Amino acid sequence: MTDANDRMTPLELRSSFSLASIYSLRMLGLFLVLPVFALEAAHYPGGDDAVAVGLAMGIYGLTQGVLQIPFGIASDRWGRKRVIMLGLVLFSAGSVWAALATDLNGLMLGRALQGAGAVSAAVTALLADQTRDVVRTKAMALVGGSIGLMFAVSLVLAPVLAAWAGLPGLFGLTAVLALGGVAVMRWWVPAEPSEQKDPGRRGLSWVLSNTSLLRLNVGVFVLHAVQMAMWVAIPGLLVNAGVVTAHHWWVYLPTVLLSFGVLGGVLFPLERRGHLRWAMRMAIGAVALVQLGFWWAVPQPELWPLVALLLLFFCAFNMLEASQPSLASRLAPARVRGAALGVFNTLQSLGFFVGGAAGGWLVKHHGPAAVFAACAAFTVLWLVVAWHMQTQPDPVAPAPATT
Repeated sequence: MTDANDRMTPLELRSSFSLASIYSLRMLGLFLVLPVFALEAAHYPGGDDAVAVGLAMGIYGLTQGVLQIPFGIASDRWGRKRVIMLGLVLFSAGSVWAALATDLNGLMLGRALQGAGAVSAAVTALLADQTRDVVRTKAMALVGGSIGLMFAVSLVLAPVLAAWAGLPGLFGLTAVLALGGVAVMRWWVPAEPSEQKDPGRRGLSWVLSNTSLLRLNVGVFVLHAVQMAMWVAIPGLLVNAGVVTAHHWWVYLPTVLLSFGVLGGVLFPLERRGHLRWAMRMAIGAVALVQLGFWWAVPQPELWPLVALLLLFFCAFNMLEASQPSLASRLAPARVRGAALGVFNTLQSLGFFVGGAAGGWLVKHHGPAAVFAACAAFTVLWLVVAWHMQTQPDPVAPAPATT
């Protein structure tokens, strides 16, 4: 039976849905470009250089990772909402630059400027500021679910929109979606709490030395490195199982949607009963089992076993995508929350970068089986690191910096 305290208040619901919509608008714009970028970029001067095309795709993650901590600290100092709106404007400006680009170098600069709008930490910190601990995982799940849903939707829409408007049109739409996020932030997101923050260097030092946060940072790095690495190999498995590339979304979309139901039916009841640590352990173990399952399937992939493995992966991934940032925001006091989530999101971005690069190298030199074997090994290592994970904040919070 659900306790009344476990229910979101109207203000918490408004905050959760409005901030999830900002994530959705921004991530839909980003995801719409990814499935077609490599093909469309080949039509630009310099687009015949695969290394340059890869750099143009990946430079977004590099600037994003570099600037997450500064944006997080800035949100602690000067307020979440103004930092988020600044980041969305930068993201929109980068999209316009890319839309107007006439060669690959212009695309690269536009992608770098897109990544400079590194607002993930500030958005997550604001959501944490506006929700109670007891409902925060639900709030984070709405954000995480919106990201997964936008990824699935982009797989359907991207080829259609690219054929109609080309890469410039996709980047133009991305700019409009980002400005829509600014409007949502200005007129729908509730006012942020007025408590004093400004932790300065002492707050960041506390974040970097906190063992519990370090465990979570290792976790988010491994999770997203594994996600990127495995997706280098999974499309090939689906093709070998008889699913043409244009129909891969028939597999992705239902498994993503089904996983949301599992998330609500498993994670939230376990968290209410005080079993969050065990829920996270189970999810990490499930990710490792999925990698072993894909490794086993490489020689002779069959559709329905692959679908089952993808469903299990999305269930585990969504559980971790909701619980890890929620736990990071809970373990970090409010006045250093932006810095803590800045570090957390930096490791997430670096995980994307390392996973994509390592996955491509392993597939090229050792085949897809090596990708899944490596992913399984690193996930088991993560499980060892996370086994004694703390789920309650330290009684002593960092003191604010003196001026």
